[in-house]
Amino acid sequence: MSATMDILDFAAADHVLPRPTQAIALNLLADTLASGAAGAASDEAQMMLQAVRGWGQGSGARLLGLNEHLPAPSAAWFNGFAIHCLEWDAVHEPAVVHALSVVTASLLAASDRQGDSDPDAFLNALTVGVDVASGLGVAATGAMQFFRPATAGIIGAALAVAKLENLPKEKYADVMGLAYSQAAGTMQAHVEASIALPLQIANAARAAVTAVDLVSAGMNGPHDALEGPFGYFELFEPGELARYSDNLGSKWLIEEVSIKPFPSGRASHGILGSIDNMLRDGSLVPSMVISVEVAAPPLIHRLVGRPYKADMSASYARLCLPFLVPLMLRDGKIDPRCFTATEFRDDDLAKLGQKTIVQIDGNLDHNALAPQKLDIELSDGGQISRLITDNLGSPTAPMSEAQTRSKRDLSRSLANDDCDPRIFNNPLNYATESK
Repeated sequence: MSATMDILDFAAADHVLPRPTQAIALNLLADTLASGAAGAASDEAQMMLQAVRGWGQGSGARLLGLNEHLPAPSAAWFNGFAIHCLEWDAVHEPAVVHALSVVTASLLAASDRQGDSDPDAFLNALTVGVDVASGLGVAATGAMQFFRPATAGIIGAALAVAKLENLPKEKYADVMGLAYSQAAGTMQAHVEASIALPLQIANAARAAVTAVDLVSAGMNGPHDALEGPFGYFELFEPGELARYSDNLGSKWLIEEVSIKPFPSGRASHGILGSIDNMLRDGSLVPSMVISVEVAAPPLIHRLVGRPYKADMSASYARLCLPFLVPLMLRDGKIDPRCFTATEFRDDDLAKLGQKTIVQIDGNLDHNALAPQKLDIELSDGGQISRLITDNLGSPTAPMSEAQTRSKRDLSRSLANDDCDPRIFNNPLNYATESK
């Protein structure tokens, strides 16, 4: 039996999640919905919504954080964009996949259009979808060229929707094949810090729903989508699928997913988290900082090592450590409302931003986010050095209760006034009951 068939059998199987796994899934769902509600209120999401409304009106599925409905594929698009647009969505670090984003966006739309869903079935589908999306990232052996959260995410999301909608097991290969046939998204958007990044997540969420719709209508898809001569691991990136498939069922990859404490690229969180901890315990006085130097793996430099620019965009700022570090030192938090032209031209932020340097260390792992070395030079001639082995919010470096509360409070303050309160106080009920 091929590794692809092993994955399809796993996706279609009946699973009873262990209570700890179910609790982790519920916590990550809550985090994803809160981040999405905040993103839905952003200027970028509101601009994008003008285009999505043109694809057709309807009562099919809710838009996350808004009092509005669109047909399920369009709702999945909007929800995927909202979840990722502030760079606040959870990520499986070893896979470098924002696994909750596409899967959650697709499942919300699928649940709504079928007239709600069973909570256990929803969490099971979510957990399986996250597992597959993360597993494809774990199997990858090279640096990303295509945007893996979208290309792996669409496959995990499509199988999750198929599971929630109770498609027959023999149809899962067609679902995977049609999802793969619609997969898209490159790292060029990340290189240029373009708003196309969350659009790639949005496209994947819509395409995942569409793949299931096409199979339900009787269409088929290629069955060797992962291992075929023109399959995922031949065209999108090199990989060894057995690195994932050999461990199916031995652990749930959702348990390895990290929560992002700050609305910025995950590659910035090792440094920002270290600074946040020092600010909270009083070991760092922001006014004494005169320069910051970071030595990090190539992926960190590639993702967030871009230079400070006074004319940067909000999407650039979210991925610019030389802007994020001065902002954290000044405010003690990263607030998306500060990603404005006025703040980018702030003399104090710009001065320290020019003295925040990200250098590549000798790490040869193209997917590594750690270790990182942080050196802070102080005005009294002193220096603070920190070795960062785990990014804040990861299972090995969990956020404190105060840090978790800070994220939820900030996301709630960013959300629309008419946002459904269940997103914050009863997320599973929100996800599975449309009214």
